[in-house]
Amino acid sequence: MFKKDKPKKSKSTSRIDTLIGRHTHIKGDINFSGGLRIDGTIEGNISATGDDTSVLTLSDHGSIEGDVRVPNIIINGQINGNVYVSQHVELAPKARINGNLYYRMLEMAMGSEVNGHLIRAQDENEDVLQVEHEVFDDEAQFQLEQKA
Repeated sequence: MFKKDKPKKSKSTSRIDTLIGRHTHIKGDINFSGGLRIDGTIEGNISATGDDTSVLTLSDHGSIEGDVRVPNIIINGQINGNVYVSQHVELAPKARINGNLYYRMLEMAMGSEVNGHLIRAQDENEDVLQVEHEVFDDEAQFQLEQKA
């Protein structure tokens, strides 16, 4: 009647291995694995290496100026650049993305903004993290440019 065999939960996505503090400013690219929480400012690209359980958490005080390539992300701050997420995106109420968002699964709270294109991965085999930036409308009033 009552089974004790409950399905085990997968690894917690709230684990933080690295914290970049609120008054910290980093200029340069960051590669990480596990959990990374950013409360400060990053000028550079961020990418996760390793498995599909890595999570980037951007607090409401944090900001990123550059492209982000991660399997999972929780955003409550600002990103100026393209975001490539192979698994799950969570946009909290104060999330601001000025760039394109490439995703597989999206969770978006009221108040969050994406000022760019939302591009969903159609194919299960498509690797979102390897997608190159695309320009969708050459006649647009503005264009997002990738920084070298």
